[in-house]
Amino acid sequence: MEKKRFLEIGQIVSTHGLKGDVRVDPWCDGPEFICEFDELYLKDGSVVEIERARVQKNVAIIKIKGVDSVEQADLLRRTVLYLDRDDVELDEGVFFIQDILGCEVRDEATNELYGKVTDVFKTGANDVYQITNGEGKNYLIPVIDDVVIDTNTDEGVITIRPMKGLFDDED
Repeated sequence: MEKKRFLEIGQIVSTHGLKGDVRVDPWCDGPEFICEFDELYLKDGSVVEIERARVQKNVAIIKIKGVDSVEQADLLRRTVLYLDRDDVELDEGVFFIQDILGCEVRDEATNELYGKVTDVFKTGANDVYQITNGEGKNYLIPVIDDVVIDTNTDEGVITIRPMKGLFDDED
């Protein structure tokens, strides 16, 4: 499966203070993750150099190099920021949601195709994958070790061992 190099990390939602800082709504694991980067990117691939970043409640407050006034910062409102996947080293068993979406979900024992991942929900205890089959019916799969046996985003396949009652056609 072809993986996108640049992934959405958040959106500038407003200014903060008078010296050019901006508030970024995280579209990732949280504002702490955004604060780890020295560089982010715009949709056209332009580099955005981060002078400093900090967390305030549920947003990241960042100072972008070259943005030194509230007026300049205000022009960036609604700008989406991207990360370069090459700048991130994920732990084993951790994946970008973008790489999970579209993966085929297959049965470990029979190789039966249940559908494709069409959404990922973060529930706190564990993620939940929404699987949509060929007829458009949705199923919810808990992302726990007993159910998700293997995730191969390079091949675009997630292998599962479905729990009883997860699919309508089971006893």
